[in-house]
Amino acid sequence: METRQLQIGCDFTYVAAVPTPVVFQVQPVESPHISIGHSRWVSEPAVAVRGYTDLYGNPCVRAVLPAGMSTFGYLAIAVVPDAAEDADEDAAELAPDDLPDDTLIFTLPSRYCLPDVLGNESWSRFGGLAPGYRRVQAVCDYVHRHLTFQYGSSTALSSAADVNLAGRGVCRDFTHLAISFCRALNIPARYVFGYLPDMDVPPDPAPMDFAAWMEVWLGNQWWTFDPRNNIRRKGRIVIGRGRDASDVAMATTFGGPLLESMVVLAQETAG
Repeated sequence: METRQLQIGCDFTYVAAVPTPVVFQVQPVESPHISIGHSRWVSEPAVAVRGYTDLYGNPCVRAVLPAGMSTFGYLAIAVVPDAAEDADEDAAELAPDDLPDDTLIFTLPSRYCLPDVLGNESWSRFGGLAPGYRRVQAVCDYVHRHLTFQYGSSTALSSAADVNLAGRGVCRDFTHLAISFCRALNIPARYVFGYLPDMDVPPDPAPMDFAAWMEVWLGNQWWTFDPRNNIRRKGRIVIGRGRDASDVAMATTFGGPLLESMVVLAQETAG
């Protein structure tokens, strides 16, 4: 398969009143289809970092932000397939009793995904559709139409039920709502967070940001769905997977530093 090369990374600028521990989750997970090289952590002033893997298998690093202003970033080169993610319209849903044990957690309510609250609506909208890949796509089609993308329209406290009622949100909100509908139908669905470059699509005039989408268990594997963009895309690079956005925060600070700026980079570069 042909490949293409991307430059990926991010940069955070903080102002802290006191030294503040932080966990960053911005480094891609290992993938058999994506090669990550020339990766490095950069900080000013220099700070020590140490890595660990969380309970979902996502790579994280720990550091301590110094008092005052500091910057912390990650840079890498990624080689990705020149192809969109796989799809199979005939992929089947499994009955709950046939689901693999490790997928069951992704059928349950979580901090932002509320299949118990949205269950009646999910079954009334999608329960009459034939089970399988096409039904999950119908969920994405509905969420894509129902929600208007709008920066600042939701907060860190907004659940899937909140954005469903408001009718607007950002990519994580689209994903939380679609996950909630799928889980209500007993379809395992997990939250995915990562880099999504503008490859072979019209460039987005807004500043580059991290992206969120979901993976759904059908047949015998996880399949990628993107209710925000609602098209298959090239160049997705997964940073983390979990129940919802609370499991894969890009930065978790143990204190109250001010985030002055955040820059995300995900663009094609010459090989």
